[in-house]
Amino acid sequence: MICLLDNSIEFLKGVGPKKAQVLQKELKGATFGDLLTYFPFRYVDKSKIHKAAEITDDTVYYQLVGTVSNLKAHGAPRTTRITAMLSDESGSIELVWFKGLSWVKSYFQSGQRYVVFGKASVFNNKFNFVHPDVEPYNPADFTIGESLQGVYNTSEAMKSSGLGSKQIARLIKTILLQVKGTIREVLPPEMIRKHQLPSREEALFNIHLPPDTGSLRRAIDRIKREEYFFFQLQLMQNKMRRNELVRGLPFAKVGDLFNDFYHHHLPFPLTNAQKRVIREIRADLGSGSQMNRLLQGDVGSGKTIVALMLMLLALDNGYQAALMAPTEILANQHFESLRELLKGMPVDIRLLTGSTRTADRKEIHSGLSDGSLQILIGTHALIEDNVVFRSLGLVVIDEQHRFGVAQRARMYEKSSRPPHILVMTATPIPRTLAMTQYGDLDYSVIDEMPPGRKPVETLHLYHEKRLRLIDFMKKQIALGRQIYMVYPLIKESEKLDLINLEEGYQSLMRDFPEPQYHISMVHGQMKAEDKDWEMQRFARGLSHILVATTVIEVGVNVPNASVMVIEHADRFGLSQLHQLRGRVGRGAEQSYCILMTDFKLSADARKRIKTMVETNDGFKIAEADLELRGPGDTAGTRQSGALEFKLGNLATDEKLIRQAVADVTALLEKDPRLQLPEHQPTLKQFEKLFKKQFDWSMIG
Repeated sequence: MICLLDNSIEFLKGVGPKKAQVLQKELKGATFGDLLTYFPFRYVDKSKIHKAAEITDDTVYYQLVGTVSNLKAHGAPRTTRITAMLSDESGSIELVWFKGLSWVKSYFQSGQRYVVFGKASVFNNKFNFVHPDVEPYNPADFTIGESLQGVYNTSEAMKSSGLGSKQIARLIKTILLQVKGTIREVLPPEMIRKHQLPSREEALFNIHLPPDTGSLRRAIDRIKREEYFFFQLQLMQNKMRRNELVRGLPFAKVGDLFNDFYHHHLPFPLTNAQKRVIREIRADLGSGSQMNRLLQGDVGSGKTIVALMLMLLALDNGYQAALMAPTEILANQHFESLRELLKGMPVDIRLLTGSTRTADRKEIHSGLSDGSLQILIGTHALIEDNVVFRSLGLVVIDEQHRFGVAQRARMYEKSSRPPHILVMTATPIPRTLAMTQYGDLDYSVIDEMPPGRKPVETLHLYHEKRLRLIDFMKKQIALGRQIYMVYPLIKESEKLDLINLEEGYQSLMRDFPEPQYHISMVHGQMKAEDKDWEMQRFARGLSHILVATTVIEVGVNVPNASVMVIEHADRFGLSQLHQLRGRVGRGAEQSYCILMTDFKLSADARKRIKTMVETNDGFKIAEADLELRGPGDTAGTRQSGALEFKLGNLATDEKLIRQAVADVTALLEKDPRLQLPEHQPTLKQFEKLFKKQFDWSMIG
């Protein structure tokens, strides 16, 4: 059957070369099929036309028809906005634009009636529409009988080329009528039957031209399942091929170093979660396949102890181990803590960073090549070409999302056979994100904190309560504690009226004068040696307060620091706030995190602050972060080349994702090479989506 979906949109009636070029640039698509997968972002009942006098609610979308007049530019000589009045027989309402001003100036024609659709907002006690959808009014559009209509996102470039939401809807309807009866199924027939899904053609028709809300829900469900299915098929295929093709280094025994450390050097008993994770990873290391595992656990959950015990397991089996951290501060912290834990044991451990002296580098390179150096801790310096291991068996990568894919891959090349890889993160990852962005990794979770740790108490204070904060800080210092003060900016900004770090530092110097108090300051624009000197001052207890930007988010361990104050906390994401809070609560004393904000906050900012105050559970915070921000930014985990979901919502679709994993597993158990005739359309769609040939010959 001919696949009309591959036709170029240039040859679609109403498009042509110029509009096709705009669509290709803005929508990243060039074919009929690409346009059919450009889905509405919301649906409205276009059967109802309101009157200007009926607008009473700033949370509701309204549709009006009227004439546009009194077009004015404001803010000359550099125009900042354009206003106009839309009038109907009941009255008028102001329209406002801040972007696309040249397009707005040339768009409206005298005597033409327009359909205006938008969400009402209030300014100076009057309703207006900001950046409404505007189309010339055509009465025929309201007699078709399609009351539920899709609204499509359109850019200013699209609008200026006559490709607004309504034009996109017309083009898609034209395509649907042309391709009717030719859209092939791409999902396995057993999956269609199991979930009683509409056909692909029916789903595409009903998502763009929904006859009713029930049909629309089924269409959205079907397309989401399709997205998750192919994404999981890609991940599972990669994982299976890697397990088949890459032989793992054998860690056959648990030897003297592991047992000696476990029985005589552990500073505290392992939690049940730590024991479970070690068992899971030991099973990987002895399986004969190369391990690629993600270890996630909240700040203070004991990931470092687990990593050390696994490195000792590598040493017991005749291999070297390495731990790579994203910053010198964090690498130093790991080195000092691991060296302390290994005190009295016959293990040679060294540190390699950009600051390592030339003479020490030569010793390290020599020890690595002859095998006498067993554990190397370091930064990006570990991936340099002249760092050559004799027998690298295990690589631990901490805060792995801070390394690029290419940087992580370089560690694979440090051994003739790829070493086992354990990537760690203290940023808890929501289950749905772990099943998608990390679906090709095995993953373990330390979901239990060591006994005796007191939860950090989190408080929200408005800036008006600053005197109360200063008094509290002085009382904590009098008790021998230390304090972090974190600011979102280094210097004063003309755009953001925030308390910046330099201003905050000067203010604190007045409130906490020398010689009674000592204050350190660190930020990302300082020289590395200056920053490290100030950090070390604070770590040794020589300064009472550390004023900083988020440079301290990762890599500072000062058990005596019991207070974290975050200025303008509403300017930080949940993940950052949680990481910053994790800098305190590391000692035996009660610790506090104080979130300072103005009284006026956005709805999302209030949710973030409320979440932080209510829970210390990193996984609950990660779920809330995903819901608020979406998957693109959460923990910096979006993978290069990953299939982006057009309808899938990781914050709400855990059930669908789990079912997709089960569907793919069942398919590959039945037909691991996708050779059966009924699975050929699935294979073709697979290769089309990922734009490469899949070799299934090694699977099975």
